[in-house]
Amino acid sequence: MRLLSAVPALAVVIIAYNLFSFTGGMFDAESLLFSWVLPSEAEVFFKVGDLFVMAGLVGLFFEIIKAARAGAGAIADHALSTATLIVALIEFLLVPFCGTTAFFLLLIMVLIDVIGGFATSLLATRRDYQISRDGNL
Repeated sequence: MRLLSAVPALAVVIIAYNLFSFTGGMFDAESLLFSWVLPSEAEVFFKVGDLFVMAGLVGLFFEIIKAARAGAGAIADHALSTATLIVALIEFLLVPFCGTTAFFLLLIMVLIDVIGGFATSLLATRRDYQISRDGNL
């Protein structure tokens, strides 16, 4: 169970995006899933990529909760999140089917996860380790 909680939720979403796009199914990230008309008569278009963005937001929520806990696995979690960011950035720049707005938003979510995770850990560490003005712990 610990192994599953160590895997970044956003990495799972990016892997799912890659599998979905790489298999070349009948949809791509820009394919329209459905649309509806609001009472204001504006039409809303929901694409496949939007589904991945929604999944990414849910994953980001769980990653923020994981970053708030302190423990031995925090360093591994930060390392895996950073690796996910590097892989996602390389894919965004070099892989044609990852050059979409939906994937870019997933990349930004991973960046927020990495920066937020490190910031949360630093703040928690600083709170636990305080030095008084006279130099005593």
